Amino acid sequence: MTHQVAVVIPCYRATRSVLELLSHFGPEVTHIYIVDDACPEKSGELVKTKCADPRVKVIIHEENQGVGGAVMTGYRQALLDHADVIVKVDGDGQMNPALIPQFIRPILCGLADYTKGNRFFSLNFLSSMPCLRIFGNAVLSFISKAACGYWNLMDPTNGYTAIHAKVLAMLPLDKLDKRYFFESDMLFRLNTIRAVIIEIPMPAVYGSEKSNLAISQVIREFPAKYLVRFIKRIFYNYFLRDFNMCSLQLLCGLTLFLCGACFGAYHWYLALAQDIVTPIGTVMLAALPVILGSQLLLSAISFDTMNIPREPLHPRIA
Repeated sequence: MTHQVAVVIPCYRATRSVLELLSHFGPEVTHIYIVDDACPEKSGELVKTKCADPRVKVIIHEENQGVGGAVMTGYRQALLDHADVIVKVDGDGQMNPALIPQFIRPILCGLADYTKGNRFFSLNFLSSMPCLRIFGNAVLSFISKAACGYWNLMDPTNGYTAIHAKVLAMLPLDKLDKRYFFESDMLFRLNTIRAVIIEIPMPAVYGSEKSNLAISQVIREFPAKYLVRFIKRIFYNYFLRDFNMCSLQLLCGLTLFLCGACFGAYHWYLALAQDIVTPIGTVMLAALPVILGSQLLLSAISFDTMNIPREPLHPRIA
């Protein structure tokens, strides 16, 4: 059986690399969608003029929607064209199309619903990655793990991905973040439907292209978005769609911790205001709930790190 494999390439200021990128896609790819996100360099027009590959279809946004919005446009078109697997590759030439068979194989074999690149698999892969970028990615990866629930992913912010069309059709594409947060938002949405994700080792490649994502933007926008996704994920997974030991540990642990902390803070304030020594019994009444609550919360975290989706979703979808 021949599978329809589509590739979505969001383009913004990619005229120096997109034509070279298009020349490297193998015969396993049946559709290629170039999404020109109101590119000031008119990447889409360049591809229309210079590329004769019949697999290529150019979609042009009249207004810039962000990289996430561009990818969603390509995803929707791929679904309309009945693709089986949709791969997302950036237009900056930093993602090798020769790796596509490795990305789609676990999905077509029924081992995964979604695959992502992993630049941290080998020290050799990191030789070209700047040290500051390695540190930033490591910190961002840990925060993303907690927010999305895929504790087994080492490189959750990697943009080289592939997804089964049946799984993609289950996601609320209109609700996904349209800017640079969409990769992390995608993982959060996938976790809510219990999709299985596998990472594919790949080298880190950095050319002359300059990233459009500023560090100040990450610091300003991402923390609040991660916190919202984390709270939503906990609610969806442990209170709305399931109620288990982790749910009890979260409820009891948080209640005990907050009660002990508030009780201790109140009596510390009274002792400070009255210039007296707080009785040992009062200190213990504050400390014990905090300690017990902390232990329960640590147990909940342990449960959550083990509660990773392991049974692929798309083979079970009619």
